[in-house]
Amino acid sequence: MTVPDSSAFGPVGPVGPVGPVGPEGQATPADRGDRAGSGSPAGSGSPADSGSSSDPADSPASPASTGPATPTGSTDAPVPAASGGPVRIDGPWTHRDVAANGARFHIAELGEGPLVLLLHGFPQFWWTWRHQLTALADAGFRAVAMDLRGVGGSDRTPRGYDPANLALDITGVIRSLGEPDAALVGHDMGGYLAWTAAVMRPKLVRRLVVSSMPHPRRWRSSMLSDFAQSRAGSYIWGFQRPWVPERQLVADDAALVGRLIHEWAGPRTPEFPDEATVDVYRRAMCIPSTAHCSIEPYRWMVRSLARPDGIQFNRRMKLPVRVPTLHLHGSLDPAIRTRSAAGSGKYVEAPYRWRLFDGLGHFPHEEDPDGFSAELINWLKDPEPDR
Repeated sequence: MTVPDSSAFGPVGPVGPVGPVGPEGQATPADRGDRAGSGSPAGSGSPADSGSSSDPADSPASPASTGPATPTGSTDAPVPAASGGPVRIDGPWTHRDVAANGARFHIAELGEGPLVLLLHGFPQFWWTWRHQLTALADAGFRAVAMDLRGVGGSDRTPRGYDPANLALDITGVIRSLGEPDAALVGHDMGGYLAWTAAVMRPKLVRRLVVSSMPHPRRWRSSMLSDFAQSRAGSYIWGFQRPWVPERQLVADDAALVGRLIHEWAGPRTPEFPDEATVDVYRRAMCIPSTAHCSIEPYRWMVRSLARPDGIQFNRRMKLPVRVPTLHLHGSLDPAIRTRSAAGSGKYVEAPYRWRLFDGLGHFPHEEDPDGFSAELINWLKDPEPDR
């Protein structure tokens, strides 16, 4: 195995503290409390343990009060961030919390009809699906975007970031919403977990849509045997270092988050990302413990490669996906190469459709929201998706 230099995930400006920075350049009280232990979230796992607020969306440690305006539910017009905090952004959707798999998860939901559960990737949170929430609701679906464990408005627990447990979070949310099943739509890490949930709990997954992420076994083989993909995913190798990645992610008000989004976006739509959009993601990353929790799944994915739990998971993923699957990918995705993603169809024993978006990068659902939503909705409504 050839491992690229982890400096690909190198510092951007000075390395700051693990949490947000106070007005005098010192760590905030909430951050100091978070760093008092081993560096992972402390206490019972509730966001309340990270600061004085019971909800990370309203955490005073976030730079939202001084940062630029955030977009509203119209997905375009900016409003003051304080109106809904850095996570509970206003819009036509409804915010609430649901309990599942021993934790609390924040969701934004809109519409009525068959459930479509939207799963975000790194370095984002539920708001990445703002365009699809409205499009799916208008098309007659119940659209729900959830924050994954440790991100956005969901609980930051001290453990539980392996993909099997994260997949149980997702299927638990489906049950908590009172639905018999759902169409899962996952991007990046959310796509990895959607693949996993479809294998582990196939009765709860009606259809599967994955964007910008290969099947877990395909991801593993590509990272280990394809030098080009291993180099493209060098940020994941860089995540294996203790402490340093968390500090880099939040340094200079999470400037690295903006850099990653800019670098991973494709050239076809230069209007994405605009600075207001980037600022939303930077504020969300600065919520205490978010940086640590965001990269814990990637640490498990690499560190477990030779461990019994990782080997067992890889064997479990040999079971075929037996639900109709739509696989979407940007042709110029610099983080997940097209060749790596395209080999995932061999793990699906059901109707499988591959769709490549020309000129788009790692975020096709945001770079071309109309085209992505049209492809998604047409496939969800197609009674014969194997055509």
